[in-house]
Amino acid sequence: MKNLLLVFIGGGLGSSLRYIVGKWLNPNALIPYGTFVVNVLGSLLIGVILGWAIKNNALNNPVNLLIGVGFCGGFTTFSTFSFENYALLKSGDYLPFFVYFFSSLFFGMLAVFGGMLLSKQF
Repeated sequence: MKNLLLVFIGGGLGSSLRYIVGKWLNPNALIPYGTFVVNVLGSLLIGVILGWAIKNNALNNPVNLLIGVGFCGGFTTFSTFSFENYALLKSGDYLPFFVYFFSSLFFGMLAVFGGMLLSKQF
């Protein structure tokens, strides 16, 4: 039950922060910068958290549930990313679609690798 509570709290905090960032960065932008920013930052954070956990043999640490599963799971969003790409394609905004889609994948993966490298410093 404790583990479920940690995921619940982390997810609520992550979702709330994602909402705030989205409202701040997506007011009338053609490319949804808010979703892009939270997905890249969440990828960096999960890379740091899981890289540290692997390095220190601490994968079962409650912090991983709170931040890695809960916060990062609530903060990042594949469903919103997918819908925004659908909406760009449907409206015929092909260049913004390609920029957003491929830069999200590239920088998301780069952020995970960067987070893993950063975790080696701790």
